[in-house]
Amino acid sequence: MSLPVVVAITGASGAVYARRLLNVLHHSGLDIQLSISPSGKTVFHQELDIEFELDSFDPETLVASEIPPSDVRLAKTAEMNQATAPGTLRYFHFTDFMSPMASGSARSAGMVVCPCSGGTLAGIVHGTCTNLIQRAAEVHLKERRKLILVPRETPLSLGYIDNLRKAAEAGAVVMPAMPGWYHGVESLDDLIDFMVARILDQLEIPHALMQRWGEDA
Repeated sequence: MSLPVVVAITGASGAVYARRLLNVLHHSGLDIQLSISPSGKTVFHQELDIEFELDSFDPETLVASEIPPSDVRLAKTAEMNQATAPGTLRYFHFTDFMSPMASGSARSAGMVVCPCSGGTLAGIVHGTCTNLIQRAAEVHLKERRKLILVPRETPLSLGYIDNLRKAAEAGAVVMPAMPGWYHGVESLDDLIDFMVARILDQLEIPHALMQRWGEDA
């Protein structure tokens, strides 16, 4: 049985990255533990017109039950991961400190905060732990597990830059939502998949979401 991937969605712009990441992980047969901050919920509504309640949230709201026939990249990714069925998706309220991700004794394959707001970043690097997401991130740092932060902000204040530095020094992978343009970009989906692909690379999950530099098409 594979270890779950912890995914946290907070209030920075870029909800589309989170939705695509969840779908790729889900259809790759991987188990997911998910938590969403109130601001993350607001951004989903504003950017994707997807509305839900955190107190009665159905995680299936954010993942497709089947791979659309047109999504060749997702189908190839599932095949590479030998996924015959979607993984499980468990949701934990952002105030639930009794959830598995709040304890170092519960193992995981890594954690992704996507997108990662400035407030969440500050809470992680300064150890304030005002919610489950910040606590889970601290757990991954102290246990020396993979923690991937995907901030989306510009321009950056000096305090924000300093927090990014502190996160990197503490062991996190800081991966700003800065998609590349060198892989044959033809649509917005290509840019979204570029970022999701780089996240999967950090988690060592095989995928077919983008053409790699130096590889033939």
